[in-house]
Amino acid sequence: MEFHPQPQPGTPTPWAFPAPERLTLANGLTVLHCHRPGQQLVAVDMVLDAPLAAEPEGLDGVASILARALSEGTDTLSAEEFAGELERAGATLDTHADHPAIRVSLEVPASRLERGLTLLGDALRAPALPADEIERLVANRLDEIVHEQANPGRRAAKALYAELFPAADRLSRPRAGSAETVKRIDRAAVQAFYDAHLRPSTATAVVVGDLTGTDLAALLESTLGRWTAETREPAVHGPVTADDTGRVVIVDRPGSVQTQLLIGRIGPDRHDPEWAAQVLGTYCLGGTLTSRLDRVLREEKGYTYGVRAFAQALRSAADGSGRGMLAISGSVDTESTAPALQDTWTILRTLAAEGLTDAEREEAVQFLVGVAPLKFETAGSVAATLADQVEQYLPDTYQADFYRKLAELDTAAATRAVVAAFPPDRLVTVLVGDASVIAEPVKALGIGDVTVIA
Repeated sequence: MEFHPQPQPGTPTPWAFPAPERLTLANGLTVLHCHRPGQQLVAVDMVLDAPLAAEPEGLDGVASILARALSEGTDTLSAEEFAGELERAGATLDTHADHPAIRVSLEVPASRLERGLTLLGDALRAPALPADEIERLVANRLDEIVHEQANPGRRAAKALYAELFPAADRLSRPRAGSAETVKRIDRAAVQAFYDAHLRPSTATAVVVGDLTGTDLAALLESTLGRWTAETREPAVHGPVTADDTGRVVIVDRPGSVQTQLLIGRIGPDRHDPEWAAQVLGTYCLGGTLTSRLDRVLREEKGYTYGVRAFAQALRSAADGSGRGMLAISGSVDTESTAPALQDTWTILRTLAAEGLTDAEREEAVQFLVGVAPLKFETAGSVAATLADQVEQYLPDTYQADFYRKLAELDTAAATRAVVAAFPPDRLVTVLVGDASVIAEPVKALGIGDVTVIA
């Protein structure tokens, strides 16, 4: 029998995060573009300088309604026609509003890139914002709020943000607005927010994919370049302040058989030199099934299906004064609430006293650095990450430098960062569960004053 020869592995080559190139269109739009041979699905991410903090008082949620309305027709296409054109182009268009900006994401086959960019450009240049569609989007958002109230994870996040940040800070309130504010939103409010904040001179487009044979500058000028508006200064993000005095807030959910845990505080954002070490240390603490939190709470004690520790940027600024959220999240059965918290605090205190091990550090580095080429295999993941860098005022080389730093970090640096990130006496704990069962045992732990809210 004759067999085909066994394939032989090629010579491994060093990996680095793709380096984008920049250009500026005549209308002032900044463009980052990255040629990725073979990526026939081109990703386009738009970062629009319309932060939630810019929403008018009493109209929280207007940015989210505007973001959703951008795909509801243009000056030449109805909502149904616009959706049909996207489908015929094989394209998808997603939008969302967050604290730093409104994001619009287009994915389209390279062969239909011109049509996809034309549709995106028209949605930005002349969105129809029809009154009936705005009413429908408002009604949908009001329905979402009802479902969010029934979701323990959402209720925990809402309570933590309200507890950490001053009431006057937009960070303290739901990103997509509350029932009281969303009810007030109409077409006039959405149009006014669009007119005040969406303009090419303060926006950035990120284009990633196989651009072989494409005169990208000319193509962008003929599509996104048709969007014009008067020039204005970019939004200025205010400082982030928070009260992370150690305390416990119980959101009462009578009869609940589980308790949702969310333990958090604020810390540095990606501008801080310690960010890479903090990511590494946080991964060792709660980034995977083999991390310390899961090893004790899940494997040894059986309290939970999983607990995770993470860090994410909240609101960044060009001067590096932004801040990030540091948190531990998971759920446990109701009777195990106090024991799980006690064990969590024991893990944190032991970590501060004894530090991480070299084996933990090595495993974390191998995963975080080793998975990066796979993580950024698609054009969409690269475009989204570059867009994150734009809205967080980071240099184009940030990701490449970040992974280099991760590989070079030692165990002591990771230990210092994670201990500084999660001091046991500076954590705000939110519990969504049955207060009649969990309140007294939690008070007995002595991890902070306990407040129960309905």
